[in-house]
Amino acid sequence: MNVEQSKNGGCRNSSASDSQAQNIGNALSKIKNKIIVMSGKGGVGKSSFASNLAVTLAGKGFATGLLDVDLHGPSIAGMLGLKGLLDVNENQQVIPKRVGDHLKVVSMQSLMKDPDQAVIWRGPAKTGIIRQFIADVLWETLDFLIVDSPPGTGDEPLSVAQTITGAKALIVTTPQDVALADVRKSINFCRTVNLEIVGLVENMGPFACPCCGETVELFKSRGGQVTAETMGVTFLGTLPFDAQVVKSCDEGNPIAAGVHAGPFVDALDLVVQAIISNL
Repeated sequence: MNVEQSKNGGCRNSSASDSQAQNIGNALSKIKNKIIVMSGKGGVGKSSFASNLAVTLAGKGFATGLLDVDLHGPSIAGMLGLKGLLDVNENQQVIPKRVGDHLKVVSMQSLMKDPDQAVIWRGPAKTGIIRQFIADVLWETLDFLIVDSPPGTGDEPLSVAQTITGAKALIVTTPQDVALADVRKSINFCRTVNLEIVGLVENMGPFACPCCGETVELFKSRGGQVTAETMGVTFLGTLPFDAQVVKSCDEGNPIAAGVHAGPFVDALDLVVQAIISNL
C-alpha cells in the first residue's frame, strides 16, 4: 500500500469491497479493545497523550497497536522516533513498525517518501486509506489498538467509528472554556454515531512551580472534570503540564518510555489504570 494507490481507495468494485470488508472483520476479531483518542480542537496534546498511552500499555505487557489516522498532520512516527517507509510481506500485508517488544505502529507519515509532502484529499480517499489501515495491515492479535484521530468531528473520526466496530472513544481536553466547548461537540458526535465513550482526560492541568512550589494553572483547573460530570461522561483524571512531555516527544522518546519520574508519569499511570478498569 502506498499513497498513490490509496487515492483511489474510495473507488473499489463490489468484489474488492467484499474482500476488504472480510479482511477488516478478520483483523478486528483479533483485537480485544479498540480506543479512538479524540479531541474537540487541536493543541490539547492529544497525539502526545495517545503515544504515551500506547507506550504505557505496552510497558505493562499488553500487546498494543498505535494507528495514526491524522492524515493531514501525522505526528506519531516522529514522536516515537520512527523513520523510513513501511515494509510489505509476500501476502501484500503492511508490516507495522515495532517499538520494543509489545508495540506496533502505523502512521501516514511512514507511507510518504517526503515527510513534508502535503496530503490533499477529499472524504472518499481518506475513508479508503483508513479502511486499508485495518484491512491490509498485519496487526495480528492485540490487547489494545489505540487510534490517534485528528481534532474535530470530520471525515477521519467518522470513518474510524464506522470501520472499527466495537471501538470506544477517549476524549482529551484542556481546562479552558474554548476547548471544553468543542469537547461537548465531540461527546455529542460520539452519541450521534453510537460510539461508546470510555471517558474524558484533562491534559495540561495545574502543576507545581519548579522554583517556588506554588500551584500554577495555565488553563484554569477542574474544567474537564466539571464538563464530564455535566455531560454524564466518566472523568479519567488530570495530567499536569510538564515541559518534559514536549521535549521527550520531540526527541522521539515519549516520557512514559524513559526513566523520568514525577507528577505527570504518576498521573498518567492512574489514568491508564482507570481506562483498563473501565474496559
